[in-house]
Amino acid sequence: MPGSELYEKFMALHTRDGGLVMPNAWDGLSALMLADAGFEAIATSSAALAATLGRSDGRHEVTRDEHLEHARLLGRLTGLPVNGDFEDGYGDTLEDVAATVEAAVESGLAGIGVEDTSGNPDQPIRDFDEAVNRIRSAVDAAKGRIVVTGRTDNFIQGRPDLDDTIRRLTAFAEVGADVLYAPFPPDLDALVAIVTAVAPTPVNVLVSPSDKVLTVAELQKAGVKRISLGPLLYTQAMGALEQATKALVAGDLASATTGGTSFDRINELLARTTN
Repeated sequence: MPGSELYEKFMALHTRDGGLVMPNAWDGLSALMLADAGFEAIATSSAALAATLGRSDGRHEVTRDEHLEHARLLGRLTGLPVNGDFEDGYGDTLEDVAATVEAAVESGLAGIGVEDTSGNPDQPIRDFDEAVNRIRSAVDAAKGRIVVTGRTDNFIQGRPDLDDTIRRLTAFAEVGADVLYAPFPPDLDALVAIVTAVAPTPVNVLVSPSDKVLTVAELQKAGVKRISLGPLLYTQAMGALEQATKALVAGDLASATTGGTSFDRINELLARTTN
């Protein structure tokens, strides 16, 4: 599907009544399970991908090419629109960000997220002007061929400044970001303030505000247009593995090996791939 057509299809999911729930896969099988469940689009998770590779997220330990290969796999297996959670755009310069967006378009992605993070733990959030210019560079490179999400990580980087968060998101919208995203606002009031300030640009929420997990219907009522899950489905799966390993250490083979997905089910899903 040509980039502009894919862009229109993916954006339509954001602008319709109710928007969409867009879960994040971390490998081929998880992507197939999400597709089989009926989700209309899926996303990568930079954190989950990094963890599967034994690396840390947000520290430039996963390369652009590795993430692109991963995203292409998810799209190829499922045939669904894939949104790439591409950290800070993979590079220090505006040209790097533009090159990442162009590579994502060429790889057939439907969307790409660019954060205002730096990869530097001593100064994790980029200065305002630099952050805005990077989103502008992403939008200019996109040329209406891929949905660009402008994201600020203020809240998850220990900067609980709602005014600065809204200032950044508003500026991202002004330079053309299609979707806006600030993971884990402190509460529903803060979330509503964000949605109101940037309207009509669609807002993505990672599960819920940080103080309480809401329902999909409650988030939709607040004006949220896209709900993603980041690495949280992956951590759910790893939680089940940890419980099984504890049972195994205790000598309880039955608890360690029962209750999971059967290989017949896995083979059934693999047989449905679009390869």
